[in-house]
Amino acid sequence: MLTQIVLFDGFDPLDAIAPYEVLAAGGAIAGASLEVELVSAEGPRQVPSGMGLLSLEATARLEPQRADLVVVPGAAGSLPDGRDDVREDSIPAILARTLDTPLPGLLKEALDRPGTTVATVCGGSMVLAMAGLIAGRPATTHHLGLDGLAATGVVAVDARVVDDGDLVTASSVTSGLDLGLYLLERELGPRVAHAAERLFGHERRGVVWRDTGSAPTVAV
Repeated sequence: MLTQIVLFDGFDPLDAIAPYEVLAAGGAIAGASLEVELVSAEGPRQVPSGMGLLSLEATARLEPQRADLVVVPGAAGSLPDGRDDVREDSIPAILARTLDTPLPGLLKEALDRPGTTVATVCGGSMVLAMAGLIAGRPATTHHLGLDGLAATGVVAVDARVVDDGDLVTASSVTSGLDLGLYLLERELGPRVAHAAERLFGHERRGVVWRDTGSAPTVAV
């Protein structure tokens, strides 16, 4: 199983590193063939994170026809300040710049390929949404971005993790840990996920939202 975690200029480091480490550890625990790569849409290169925090090396190009799981992080930048203008270092501006790269086309290939799952952390779902790739589908993002997500035609869900089959989205920055553990459970089983949970000393938070079962009749 090949997992490719996508880096782009301005990415949030924890969004990428948390699922990377959890998934890599899960593969080692299971003795399974679970390869995890850091990639970019352009190929091998040093990729700067947002806010000048650090750079990580993408060792390969995103290959949607080869990857079983593609993980898209969000961005690190300044938060909205209520003004109409968008600062160049703001999270919305950083995410919007990905639309001028090969990334949206490659993500569309991944979503179109049977058997490939695309997962996102925090603002990563906004990359898909702004590219028009997930309109009408349930997804989540950071709580500050839920209205923006809904404005693109996505069914915005205020949940820690949302599973819509080949699209799995997670909300805020630390939810990358929960996403990694959930994907381990989904792909390799609960015993492997539990062992990884114990290894990292982190208990998954919240119920994974799926569009199944009875709908609530009372608003809470």
